[in-house]
Amino acid sequence: MEIHPLNRYPRESLDTLLSAVPFYKAIKQRDQWQYDLLMNYSKIIEYRPGEVLLEQGHKDQWLYFLLKGQLAVLVGKPNETAKVVNYITPGEVFGDLAALMDYERTATVVADTNSKRVLVFGTDFQVFGELKDTRKVSLATKLEYFRNMVHNLRWKLEVYRMSYPDQPFSTSHRKVKLYMGQKDCMDELEALDQQARALARLLVNWNTEFDRLAIKPSVSLDYSSLAALG
Repeated sequence: MEIHPLNRYPRESLDTLLSAVPFYKAIKQRDQWQYDLLMNYSKIIEYRPGEVLLEQGHKDQWLYFLLKGQLAVLVGKPNETAKVVNYITPGEVFGDLAALMDYERTATVVADTNSKRVLVFGTDFQVFGELKDTRKVSLATKLEYFRNMVHNLRWKLEVYRMSYPDQPFSTSHRKVKLYMGQKDCMDELEALDQQARALARLLVNWNTEFDRLAIKPSVSLDYSSLAALG
């Protein structure tokens, strides 16, 4: 793992990297000051193939966005064969469950061994403060973030539904109601927060259930080999 301070990157190069992340692309287009603020709480991290980015059971307040390469999402206990339940591709956010719910990480994320280079952009979620506090991070920025989060959570849950349609709760996310009220206001932000928390709890249920699924995963990795690369 190698941490790259953002001041090592020319602004044009950094902007190009982040153009692959819908959230940051939208913020830059809307409000340069907010974009610069978030940069002050962010870093770029490079990982070697097989290195562990996030470990199940750990806790922190950082959000991560994949810029280059591919990541594997695993569930299982250390020193045992872990199941690969999903993959993360460039532009996707991860680590959002722990940041939103103040939970321990419910899955382990590793740099795919087939990726020559994995580049990740991380932001300290604590800069967002309390939900209704817009003195630092604006309402518009929070709305953009939560809209993206809700979209990503629904997408992940839909992928799991298609992969494991026989699970009793596979369609539960479709019962989480969409917000139909006035846009661009605090009411929408509060509704999005509630949606995100409901969807996050369902995703935690999935991650817990994967440890008990009888379905044999298509791919598995051994934690002992990952540790040797860390």
